[in-house]
Amino acid sequence: GHTTGPSLNNDKLYKFAYSAEVYVDQVKASLQKSAGYRISSGVDVNLLWRNPDNDDDQLIKITIRDVQVENVNERPAAKNIFKGKSTEKIIGKEYLEALQRPIVLELVRGKVKNFYSHQNEPGFTQNIKRGLASLFQLQLHSGATREVDISGKCNTTYHVRQDQVTKIKALDSCEIEKQGFTSHNQILDVSTKTTSATIYVLEDGFIKSIKAEENYVLLLNSRRKTGAKIVSKQRLELKSVQAGPGLIAGKQVASVIKTLDSSYVAMPLVAEPVKSECKKCPSLSEHWQSIREHMYPEKLSEAQAARSFLSFIQNIRKATKEEILQIIRSENKELLPQVVDAVTSAQTPASLEAVLEFLDFKDASTFTLQERFLYACGFASHPSEILLKSLTAKFKGDIANEEIRETLVIVMGALIRKLCDREGCKLPAVVEAKRLILSRLEKAKKDDNVRMYLLALKNALLPEAIPLLLKYAESEEGHISNVAATALQRYDPSFLTKEVKETMNRIYHQNRKVHEKTVRTTAAAIILNSNPSYMEVKNILLSIGELPLEMSKYMLSMIQDIVQFEMPSSKTVRQVLKDMRAHNYDRFSKMGSSSAYSGYITRGPDVSSTYSLDILYSGSGILRRSNMNIRIFDRSAELHASQVVIEAQGLESIIAATPDEGEENLDSFAGMSAILFDIQLRPVTFFQGYADLMSKMFSATGDPINVVKGLILLTDYSQEIQLQSGPRASMEFLGSLAIDISGGMEFSLWYRESKTNVKNRVAMFIAGNTEVDSFFIKTGMETTLEVETTLDFISTVQFSQYPFLVCLQMDRVESPFRRYVTKYESLPSGRRYTARRGKAELLAGNEYPLHQENSNMCRKVFGAKSDSSSNWF
Repeated sequence: GHTTGPSLNNDKLYKFAYSAEVYVDQVKASLQKSAGYRISSGVDVNLLWRNPDNDDDQLIKITIRDVQVENVNERPAAKNIFKGKSTEKIIGKEYLEALQRPIVLELVRGKVKNFYSHQNEPGFTQNIKRGLASLFQLQLHSGATREVDISGKCNTTYHVRQDQVTKIKALDSCEIEKQGFTSHNQILDVSTKTTSATIYVLEDGFIKSIKAEENYVLLLNSRRKTGAKIVSKQRLELKSVQAGPGLIAGKQVASVIKTLDSSYVAMPLVAEPVKSECKKCPSLSEHWQSIREHMYPEKLSEAQAARSFLSFIQNIRKATKEEILQIIRSENKELLPQVVDAVTSAQTPASLEAVLEFLDFKDASTFTLQERFLYACGFASHPSEILLKSLTAKFKGDIANEEIRETLVIVMGALIRKLCDREGCKLPAVVEAKRLILSRLEKAKKDDNVRMYLLALKNALLPEAIPLLLKYAESEEGHISNVAATALQRYDPSFLTKEVKETMNRIYHQNRKVHEKTVRTTAAAIILNSNPSYMEVKNILLSIGELPLEMSKYMLSMIQDIVQFEMPSSKTVRQVLKDMRAHNYDRFSKMGSSSAYSGYITRGPDVSSTYSLDILYSGSGILRRSNMNIRIFDRSAELHASQVVIEAQGLESIIAATPDEGEENLDSFAGMSAILFDIQLRPVTFFQGYADLMSKMFSATGDPINVVKGLILLTDYSQEIQLQSGPRASMEFLGSLAIDISGGMEFSLWYRESKTNVKNRVAMFIAGNTEVDSFFIKTGMETTLEVETTLDFISTVQFSQYPFLVCLQMDRVESPFRRYVTKYESLPSGRRYTARRGKAELLAGNEYPLHQENSNMCRKVFGAKSDSSSNWF
């Protein structure tokens, strides 16, 4: 015939052997040790009807029989979960009957035009049949097309060579109802690769054999060694052709189907979503009781806390609002903040409603819970428009505590940015929140209000806010100009227009008015970081000789760091230095203690992390600003993991020293500001005003002030996958951080010494679970990684002489690192096979060298104090 699709002969029964296999394993592993299972059966195919007007339109009947379920790899008897069980026992009588009920396909030119099956059959068995039916769809000429099968509507390419046809399906192009989400930042997220290929061998115009293979690979971006794969294989092989039933006469497909069996209905070939019910899963409150003990505040820097937090979130995501409220309402105040972290991080409509119903912003006594809720909103991995809308409504309402009001608007800024990054800038809630922040900033009279809206903009990074930020940076004083300048510093250099650079140059060179050193150095950093011109660099270098001592030392250190650390502007800086060197020796040999330094914490094949540390002192040896940053980046993305800035001003009176020029009227102040995972947090004040300073100084225990403590969901990846052989699979990766950052500042008038200490204690736990779920068996692999570490940063200053002695110490303690992989196969009855492998190691501690000059200073500082028990250097 002249058919363009496979054609069956009349009155014949084609007997095939069919098998569908699933494997789950690590990405690089060979399949011999994978977890998985195989379904095998006979498949009978015969022609029912051929259209008298078009012999390329055929109805074929497909029957599955003799179903067997077995291991995909040989298992010893003791580890074989199927041993001694009949297929009926494994699958269940009703399901097995459904699976063996025939289906009918209408094939037109090789494509499935209609898929007929019985209604009210379980979705699981229906999908296995759809997986088999999809194999019969092929075209006999090369070319690309979009076609529908079990995987959805997909871009498919056929290559035909004589009796062999290869079908390549682009799985990432398939339109199918998808469940799932990804993380906000690429570094914290997961990459996926998918392939699907089917090879047909034809004989006498019909199918002799089919081999299909589909692969899903998932890699953790931050550690590509960690990942998972699912391989699904199908095989259909012709065993014999026998005499078979005759054709049914008829003009129309519908009447033929009716004659055959009136209970057949046409159904979509695309898989239907199915979920197997969990029979023995604990309720939310039972699960909470089992992990509760790991969630006490003092345990929050342990990996077990991070692990429990993740499992709790997974359970909250399945829970109703009532179940969630039951736990929140019955828990004690020590544990409630951690419960709020988890409920907010779950990000389901039910969890948001529960926490908003529980929290009362008119009540100042629940300050801690409100703050934890807001920060968890800021760190949300895939925030919704509803979340921003709810927060905007709260902001317009009554809020008892001023600090909560400030945190609320700062977090709104962070959500605006996350939603804008995902093409959500035009959503009504985002437009409304932007308008609110910008209009309130323009009307704000009090400094505190101005600062609060500027901090919100520092998170939102709206291009339209740049003119406002420039105005505040240049025309205001102290805090305000500082926040505005550091907000501009967070924009991508591509947004920094000519106008921005002109303003920064005016601030740095003080063309219009005198500015504080902190704002001037920030302005210089912005200029040097956004592709500076030769003249801009030259003017900055020329100014260095004219600056106050400490600032000039700081600027010099910043320039050296750019050159040594190969930053983007290092080429221009080198060129200028070369042209200026001859007559400027004096300018580049400054005394002073301020410094700026960058270095690597880790350099890896996938991601690297850097630290940068800069410290600016006033002329009398009192700290003006210390700034510690940790950044993580891969080839195409960057994450500002943390920043801790300690700022102080107007403290000269304590040691009876003279303030620097232009800083005579500054009020006494010290405080700390932090950025965590790209989000500016609400700054913390150590003291404000001279009286406050004196009372704290004489009672100062040097006890650190807690800056941030809690549990953060960092990696949040979840995808449902429809395998082409029928089962559903899910791939999840969740990563959490239990974090405890504290900072303190102490003075000793006796030693004329001040000390600042920032302690970062973190525990990280990552859990991946890849699972294939057929109603009668689950098979999969769990991967876990955990690490606990502490990073200490201490700066000690002795101001009994000039230049005063400064010793900076940055230290990482030795850190336990553990990883485990567990593969499993389990039946609903509870019978289970598992294979677990693990590795635990101790990552050595490290004292970061910072720079030579610093090491020399530390020797002097600790040499000078006979009673110092320090053994650092």
